[in-house]
Amino acid sequence: MQDSCRSRLTKMTEFGEGNKPASYKRIVLKNASEYHYLKIHLEFQEADFSLNAVEFKQLIISALKRLHGEVGAALLVDVLTYEEETLSAVLRVPNAGLAKLWSALTLFGSYQNRKCAFRVIQTSPFLLALAGNSRELVLD
Repeated sequence: MQDSCRSRLTKMTEFGEGNKPASYKRIVLKNASEYHYLKIHLEFQEADFSLNAVEFKQLIISALKRLHGEVGAALLVDVLTYEEETLSAVLRVPNAGLAKLWSALTLFGSYQNRKCAFRVIQTSPFLLALAGNSRELVLD
């Protein structure tokens, strides 16, 4: 099968402008984005609990450290937006660290002896994809 593919490519390159053979270059992008973005929400069993942005980031780092140790805590995670009222945030993480972050958030269960859970609402390699949600679209 490889021989037939090779011969097809050679035939394609024989047809060119004038004396020059045409040249083709195949570019395959596995993932065009360097980062992955997550929209997350933190839920506590008690309804009245608040965290500021620094405490929220520290909570994420402690979740990574608890599951993956010091190496996991060193993972570069950026909090792009944070809403203190709803405990919601948009995070940016390198593609290589997505599975570590997601697993650490999923298995995190308590903060200061209070039960809590991270919910991953949306994830995408493109930040713009998190801007809208077709499930919440209201047509007039």
